[in-house]
Amino acid sequence: MKNAFAIVTLSGLLAGLLSGCAATPQQQSLAAGEQAGSGQHQTAAQDGEPVLDDEELAAKQRAEEEARLPKVELTPVMLEQMMKAEFAFRNGDWQGPYLTVYNLAQRTRDPRLARRAAEMAVAAKQADDTLAAVRLWYQLDPESDEATQYFVGMVVTSDKIAELEPIFEQRLREATPARRGVLLFQVQQLLGRAKDKEAAIGMLERLIGPYENTMEARIVRAQIALARGDKALARGEAQAALAARPDAELALLMLAQTTEDEAQVVAMMQKFLKSYPNAADVRAAYARVLVNRKDYVGARREFELLVKSQPDNAAHLYALGILATQMNDAPGAEIYFTRFVEVLGRNPEDERDPSRALLILSQLAEERGDLVGALQWLDKVPENTDPQTRFNTQLRRAHVVGKGGDLGSARRLLGEIKPEEPARQAQVMAAEAQLLREANQLDAAYQVMEAATGRFPKNPDLLYDFALLAEKLGKVDVMEAQLREVMAQAPDNHHAYNALGYSLAERNVRLQEAYGLIAKALEMAPDDPFIMDSMGWVHYRMGNLAEAEKYLSRAYGLRKDPEIAVHLGEVLWQKGDKTAAQKLWREARAKDPQNDTLRTTLARLRLSL
Repeated sequence: MKNAFAIVTLSGLLAGLLSGCAATPQQQSLAAGEQAGSGQHQTAAQDGEPVLDDEELAAKQRAEEEARLPKVELTPVMLEQMMKAEFAFRNGDWQGPYLTVYNLAQRTRDPRLARRAAEMAVAAKQADDTLAAVRLWYQLDPESDEATQYFVGMVVTSDKIAELEPIFEQRLREATPARRGVLLFQVQQLLGRAKDKEAAIGMLERLIGPYENTMEARIVRAQIALARGDKALARGEAQAALAARPDAELALLMLAQTTEDEAQVVAMMQKFLKSYPNAADVRAAYARVLVNRKDYVGARREFELLVKSQPDNAAHLYALGILATQMNDAPGAEIYFTRFVEVLGRNPEDERDPSRALLILSQLAEERGDLVGALQWLDKVPENTDPQTRFNTQLRRAHVVGKGGDLGSARRLLGEIKPEEPARQAQVMAAEAQLLREANQLDAAYQVMEAATGRFPKNPDLLYDFALLAEKLGKVDVMEAQLREVMAQAPDNHHAYNALGYSLAERNVRLQEAYGLIAKALEMAPDDPFIMDSMGWVHYRMGNLAEAEKYLSRAYGLRKDPEIAVHLGEVLWQKGDKTAAQKLWREARAKDPQNDTLRTTLARLRLSL
């Protein structure tokens, strides 16, 4: 039935509802006071029941099911009817066989026949007939967890959810106190899928009534209040939940969700973690809050603590990789992304896609000069990844091959990409121009970009790239025209304002206009270190050394880029701090020995390192 009931996607949740113990580790620790990760067999042992292995448990379940089944005599007439129905069903007919088996189930009261009728209806994609057969199956064997599971799964997405209330009420009443909290959360999740939201909420309120003073019921009531927009009530319920169970992570997280002041959220999480340092879910939430506050150092510290206790937690490893990238820690990013990919490789059932991490690892390998490694990471990108990632992988492969010196092969790889979308076609042409540019074939690159912008004149990204290439060839009129066209097509494109402003400042012309353009770009992207670099450079050109140093120092603090280092070094040199300037220039040379800005700056100042 698992495959047959593909219409219903709630089987895991329903199985938990019926067994009373399949829940997330966090829910188990909240509801049952157990350690995170406790399973069904461990819970049974704590309840004083014998621990059964999988085979013993299956055998016990089969025996219980056989004892419930009716003793139906298989007459020759019934056998003939069933055989004809099965043959007809296999030959493509569904309605006649379905009605035959369904009617036999009604007459014999045998739930196995009702189940078979449901399978036929599902195969024929007949939702109403499926529900009818599943309802009969449940009526004939109400003690069957499987029948109940599919009945609940079908009804919860129908217009008749009232049928479910007695089932949920019974399951909650019969559950042990330790398991009841988990069941409350599972009932809430199931009813959240109902079409009639108000009817579902009303039923949920009646179901939690007898248990309203428990921590779990308080949490459910808080979530209902949030759904209705009553934040004050939600906060009160969350506070009551935390008072009932001061160590309950879910209660603290619910309280945080109802608190609008982020500083208060930070304070309450810090206080909770001080009392309960092993609260993994709260620590993970706290780390995410720190990311939102751009406290990357603090967030990284929290995720490192999480990984120390959960070394194979893929989500935390990925977060650390992203944070290391954000903090320009390339070696750290490689370590964490590599571990992330290894963890997914050891867990094939994990459905997370490693493609983005693999692309980042390829880029990191390229940046440290390991082009073979960069290609090897690309080889690991799954074939079934999404189309955009597959396209990005193809572009990156061509880029790496070209960087290795094989321009012909790189261009052939690009030629093999045949996207249908105009935007991707433009990207392929831009990538070819970039290959030619990196091979110092600037005229050929210009021709490709000129053709590309003629073919796609409404593509701002393409126009922007063409503008930068035109400037490199000294075609400043073309560059300015293209950038102004980008501004007209995409007024919020801060890169265009910054590029034109920087170009004017670099050429030491129209400095007031340059300042205005860069200021507008900085207003749109106040944390962009490259725009800060431009602002520092235009201040330098205008003779404002103090302002120039302020912007350039902040930019370099955010990103240790060689170009920013060269600019900051020149400002410090002019201010008389020659030792600090030379130190920055050496750092820039170590990162990029062929950097044009460094070379021209040293030549202009008649210096050598």
